[in-house]
Amino acid sequence: MQSKVEISGVNTAKLKILKNEETMALLKKAQAGDENAREELVLGNLRLVLSVIQKFASRGENMDDLFQVGCIGLLKAIQNFDLSLDVRFSTYGVPMIVGEVRRYLRDNSAIRVSRSTRDTAYRILQAKEQLQREMQKEPTVEEIAKVLDIPREEVVFAMDAMADPVSLYDPIHFSDGSDTVCVMDQVGDEKNTDEGWLEQIALKDAIAGLTPRQQRILAMRFYEGKTQMDVSAEIGISQAQVSRLEKSAIKTIKSNLV
Repeated sequence: MQSKVEISGVNTAKLKILKNEETMALLKKAQAGDENAREELVLGNLRLVLSVIQKFASRGENMDDLFQVGCIGLLKAIQNFDLSLDVRFSTYGVPMIVGEVRRYLRDNSAIRVSRSTRDTAYRILQAKEQLQREMQKEPTVEEIAKVLDIPREEVVFAMDAMADPVSLYDPIHFSDGSDTVCVMDQVGDEKNTDEGWLEQIALKDAIAGLTPRQQRILAMRFYEGKTQMDVSAEIGISQAQVSRLEKSAIKTIKSNLV
């Protein structure tokens, strides 16, 4: 017995599943202005909407709102689908629904992006949807950049700036029945490795073995970015003495790290 799950008043257990031939016939009628055919198409493809919004469940958004937004994407897909191409409707519809949901989330995001980047991102979305209608497939970054006559890097930057943030604690579900793993468990840190920590500790101990003057000179030279002439004027010794003390300190550190 199927369990009853309602979203926006829709009993998902009773949703109709259309065959590809039925979908194509209804699309032809709907694009010709048949409202009944369009309604039947929507009802027959609500499972697409539900499958998409479930991917955004961890965002904390109201699922009824996301469902309604997803339905808008479905209606756009029905209106813009090219019947002359040999492509299944679901292949075209899912990216359209995803795009509509992401647009809604971006517009309601607490993360602020500059107006110019936002404008570029919207132009990219419009070009992406236009290319998707024409090609009936996901366009590449290079194809979008060519249409907008902007550098590829600008397209990537704008898309990244508007991308949905991911929490390190978002779960990753595996189909093999293993325990749930969070995003943070899959993120590597090549900088702060155990070896890196050991090197930092060794370097700290080596610097601690220098004289106070040597430590000060190294701090002024490599932390504050001052020249040897600046250091000599501030400490009150010659530039040659600063150079000798600096070289001696570096040599001592190297010998202690070996």
